[in-house]
Amino acid sequence: MRSGNCTTVKEFILVGFPGIQKVKVLVFLTMAVTYSLTLTGNFVIIFLVWKDYRLHTPMYWLLCNLSFSGVCFTSAIVPKMMMNMITDTKVISFTGCMIQMYFYFYLGTCDYILVAVMAFDRYVAICNPLRYSVIMSGSFTFQLAFGTWLGAFLSVLSSTIVSLQLPFCGPNVIDHYFCDIIPVLRLACGDTTVLERLSYVSTATVVLSSLLLTSVSYLYIITTILHIPSATGQQKAFSTCAAHITLASVFYGCSIFMYLLPEKTHSSGFYRAVAILHTVVTPLLNPFIYTLRNEKVKEVLKDTVKHICFLKKGK
Repeated sequence: MRSGNCTTVKEFILVGFPGIQKVKVLVFLTMAVTYSLTLTGNFVIIFLVWKDYRLHTPMYWLLCNLSFSGVCFTSAIVPKMMMNMITDTKVISFTGCMIQMYFYFYLGTCDYILVAVMAFDRYVAICNPLRYSVIMSGSFTFQLAFGTWLGAFLSVLSSTIVSLQLPFCGPNVIDHYFCDIIPVLRLACGDTTVLERLSYVSTATVVLSSLLLTSVSYLYIITTILHIPSATGQQKAFSTCAAHITLASVFYGCSIFMYLLPEKTHSSGFYRAVAILHTVVTPLLNPFIYTLRNEKVKEVLKDTVKHICFLKKGK
């Protein structure tokens, strides 16, 4: 609870990226291009899955959910970061900070679960192809997606409620470019031990259980691929899996570094660099990694572009 003699903090100041004044415009433009590509890539996937019946399968339905989550995840951080970078205001309201922190963890948790669910989907498709349509039925796939969003909401709800009860009396300078839980808790006047433990346990449970399911799924997938008699088939399957595993490794590696390792193992500058990889780069890679080698998506995209060009010529 807030004490009676405590002056409540109404806004925070985000330190952002100290020392980039000389290259501020270049960094801003890089972020703007990256953010635009992220939105474009993910929205294209959502549109293609919604539009074309050839992509009305469990894998693409889950990919559509991942794309939507990625758009919301990066949009919770990047626009405000870019605004603060170019205007030098660096201010965010207390309410805005709490909302940003909540959606960051909520949507991040959705991504962890979705990556694990998509790995399970690929496991069923490759290791049990004859039962795929039975196991990954439309109703079960919907339940997986709905359970992902609901489970993520419930997993971060308790931490959010406890955070709102903390007293913030000053200082109000957050040593980061967004409202992450670790630098925010450093500014609380009250005892944050319970929240720190709650947040750590919640994050560890989500990240490690998701990582375990993803790792086991791909272990079975790789074992099955090794039994494919065709060398060409093996190479193609390994190529696709390698891209997925690479993205998952970056995704989980960033999270483990940021939230599960002791703080003394990393500097604030390196922490920001990893956070950029997590909040800016990974959402950009999601649509391209999962569709770059997919012939069906390429075919649908090509047909869609031809259709749009045909309509324009007809006008």
